[in-house]
Amino acid sequence: MIFNKLPSRLGGLLAIVVAAQAAYTVQDSYDQTNFFEGFEFFNYPDPTNGFVKYQSAVEANSMSLAGYANEGVYLGVDYKTMDTSAGRGSVRVNSKKTYNEGLIIADIAHQPAAQCGTWPAFWTVGPHWPYDGEIDIIEGVNLATNTTYTLHTGPGCTFTQGDCNAPGTGNTGCGTPSHDTQTLADGFNEIGGGVYALEWTSSAINIFFFPRTGAIPADITAGTPDPSKWGSPSTSFTGSGCDISSHFKNHQIVFDTTLCGDWAGKVFSEDPVCGTKAATCQEYVKNNPSAFKDSYWLINSVKVYSDDSSPAAKRNTGIARRFNA
Repeated sequence: MIFNKLPSRLGGLLAIVVAAQAAYTVQDSYDQTNFFEGFEFFNYPDPTNGFVKYQSAVEANSMSLAGYANEGVYLGVDYKTMDTSAGRGSVRVNSKKTYNEGLIIADIAHQPAAQCGTWPAFWTVGPHWPYDGEIDIIEGVNLATNTTYTLHTGPGCTFTQGDCNAPGTGNTGCGTPSHDTQTLADGFNEIGGGVYALEWTSSAINIFFFPRTGAIPADITAGTPDPSKWGSPSTSFTGSGCDISSHFKNHQIVFDTTLCGDWAGKVFSEDPVCGTKAATCQEYVKNNPSAFKDSYWLINSVKVYSDDSSPAAKRNTGIARRFNA
């Protein structure tokens, strides 16, 4: 499909060191030349009960909710239509391929802006949720100012951040807020975005963030990433309380923007600003389309690197089964 051109508009210190010694080679690269060949549209009901109608590729194209713009990939929310009870139009895409361990580097120019009712996320997830795991890299709701790094799993996976199966269903998971306002929404967009890197090995799950303001490592820019030179990650999930290889398998890469739902909708009225705008999250989202004009992703590239010495690298060739996590 040819998409319309759109208007202008990434525990233990030992585990970290071991993970960083991998030699990574590029496996897949997704950008404005091929993103929609490597990613597919999810247009099923939102599993998180959002007030959203995810669009198919044809629908997203016709509504200008997905396409190429400013040498990047645009994924947006309908900001023109007064909505019906079906939910506001939005986009959720996932990689066709699945991945096991390795290094995923996303160069992102813009995230959905801080806005009441929104719940944007950049994440990876396995086909059998929560048993094959989920890694949330960028995630926040409503007017949140920093991302929360979170893992979700089935029973038997615990890190210093907590029980990743909490509260026994995996819905809460284990994680920590970044405490860095440049990692999410307006603070991220004000600096022109940046790079997120997920290093996933059998001994650690490390997440790094590099703001575009002069902090992106030269080896990332050169296409020869070496995490051993990056310093401490923004967060690190390590330790003996979780067999990472058995709890995290066959992950797709996902970008989405849902609205309201189990998190944003639940805390909407508790927000001192959002709670004054409407009686409910759904009412606000339905009646204020223009509020979501800046609720878009602009992705420069997503690159997946593999450690050819890792057994997991040999499993990174399959086409993903459709998931509903």
